[in-house]
Amino acid sequence: MPESFDGKTVIITGASTGIGADCAIEFAKRKANLILNARNLEALEKTKNVCLSHGLRSDQVALVLGDLVEDKVQQAIVDKAIEKFGKIDILINNAAKTETINVVTVRIKDFDEILNLNLRAPIGLSLIALPHLIKTKGNIVNISSVASIRPVQSRMAYSTSKAGLDMFTRTLAFNAARYGVRVNSVNPAIVPTNFGKDSNQDPVIKQRIRDTVKTVHPLGRVGKVEEVTNAVLFLASDKAAFTTGQLFWVDGGAAIGGVAAADAATPAAVASVPVVITKSKI
Repeated sequence: MPESFDGKTVIITGASTGIGADCAIEFAKRKANLILNARNLEALEKTKNVCLSHGLRSDQVALVLGDLVEDKVQQAIVDKAIEKFGKIDILINNAAKTETINVVTVRIKDFDEILNLNLRAPIGLSLIALPHLIKTKGNIVNISSVASIRPVQSRMAYSTSKAGLDMFTRTLAFNAARYGVRVNSVNPAIVPTNFGKDSNQDPVIKQRIRDTVKTVHPLGRVGKVEEVTNAVLFLASDKAAFTTGQLFWVDGGAAIGGVAAADAATPAAVASVPVVITKSKI
C-alpha cells in the first residue's frame, strides 16, 4: 500500500506545473491537506482540479497566489495553513527559475533575480514555518539539482543558487534535529517539464543539448517527473524517519559521471545569447 498522508498538512511551492504539480497530485491521492502556491492562477487551479479528481475534498485544498520572493507571500502561505488546517507537517520548497547567460554580459541583477527565488525564498519560508514544524515534528524537502555540484555553462546563477540550497538543507537539518524536524533535499538531473523550456532560444544550443542528454546521464536516459516525486514522497514520509540532512540524487548517475552539462553548448554559441530568465516553474 502507498504511504498515507491522511490528516497531514503539506505546503508545496511552484505547484502550478512540473514537479510541484505532480507532488500535489500524489499527496492528494494519499489524502493530505494541501496549501499550494504559484503565480499563475489558471495553472494552479488546474492542479487543484486534478487533485479533486483523485478524491480530495475542496476544503482540503487551499491556494495562495503570489510571488514567493515577497516576504508577505511567504507569511501568507504559513498563515493560510494554520488558519485552514491548524498545523504544518510538511514543506516542499519547489519553486525555482533558471537562466541562459553569457558570462560577459551577465550582471549582479541577474543573479539577484535567480537567488531571490531559488535560495532566499525557501530559506525565508522554511524559517517562518519552522516553529509550526517543531510542534508537529514535521519535515522539509527542498527540490535542488545536480547543477549544485556539476557546473552548467549557461546556468551560473542557477547552479550557485542550488549549491547554496544544498548547504542550507544540511545546516538547517543539523540545527533542527534537536527539535525533531527533518530536512532533506531531492537533486534531479534533466527531467523534461516546462521548466526552462524558454531559456535556450539559440537553436545551436538546443540541438547540442538534445545530442548530449544521454551522455549526461550514465543510465542513458532523462529522468521522469514521477521518479522525482517518488523520492519526495519517501523523504516526507515516516519511512524516512531516521533520514535528515541528505541530498537525494535522482539523476541517472549524472553526479558521478558522464559529460558535464556545460559541454552541451559551445562557448561560441553561449557567447551570442543574451541573459534570459525563465519563470515557467512559478
